[in-house]
Amino acid sequence: RWRESSPGTWTGVLGDRVWTLCQERDRLWYTVYGEETPGPETDRILRDYFQLDVGLAALYRAWGAADPLFCKTATAFPGVRVLRQDPVECLLSFICTSNNHVARITAMIERLCQAFGRQLCLLGEQPFHAFPSLAALAGAEVEAKLRALGFGYRARFISGTARAITEGMGAKGLCQLRAVPYAEARRVLCALPGVGAKVADCVCLMALDKAEAVPVDTHVWHIARQHYGAALGARSLTARVHQEIGDFFRELWGPYAGWAQAVLFCADLRKGQDSGSRARRGRGQASCGAACS
Repeated sequence: RWRESSPGTWTGVLGDRVWTLCQERDRLWYTVYGEETPGPETDRILRDYFQLDVGLAALYRAWGAADPLFCKTATAFPGVRVLRQDPVECLLSFICTSNNHVARITAMIERLCQAFGRQLCLLGEQPFHAFPSLAALAGAEVEAKLRALGFGYRARFISGTARAITEGMGAKGLCQLRAVPYAEARRVLCALPGVGAKVADCVCLMALDKAEAVPVDTHVWHIARQHYGAALGARSLTARVHQEIGDFFRELWGPYAGWAQAVLFCADLRKGQDSGSRARRGRGQASCGAACS
């Protein structure tokens, strides 16, 4: 939900407020729209969101010492951090990712927020909306409206999960999964409509403080097989293979394995984007780039 509003400057929604962020070396400059006196609380929100209390340099050194491939790759991708996102927003957003690509996921989440979220402000001609509440997405008419907005089969999972949480543990209970063991949080998430092992691990890693969670999609499966020789006999990404690859990387990288995986994921994604750009240029078409941060 962050857009590059000018080179090196990003604008988006965090904690029901609109922010513009710009990094200069080791300083992060920010504007909070509608906040007359930003202070320690706004600083705290950003520190929490970017998990700035996690010593990234020491982790990179430890991962590099344990894994020569990581050491080679990481030099081009310093400073990759896992965000600490709101659990409801993270969960419902990742349900949108199944059989999908980044540009389409971004557009779908934007439509979701415009249709069901409260408008926070206008910057120029651009409206910014809060992420919808569980109550807004739990109604009987929501699935049909989402299908009309192009969500396809994901509409049933989004409305069904919002309803299941509303009628069960609630947003507070979902957030409290931060305090339970990884395996327990994963089990609870996988019981929700449209949530499989990959989505559950994404939410565990990016919203529920489970730094050991290793989401395994086709990118990570490819990395594990081609570069590490893991799960070589597997022909499809089953639950068993997902677990085997996750366990392999946890053994290799330690308790912050999910963070190390994020670095290699960014590198693999960039490699694919660069290859696609070269292919497009070879066909005489315009190419566009995307940044990993």
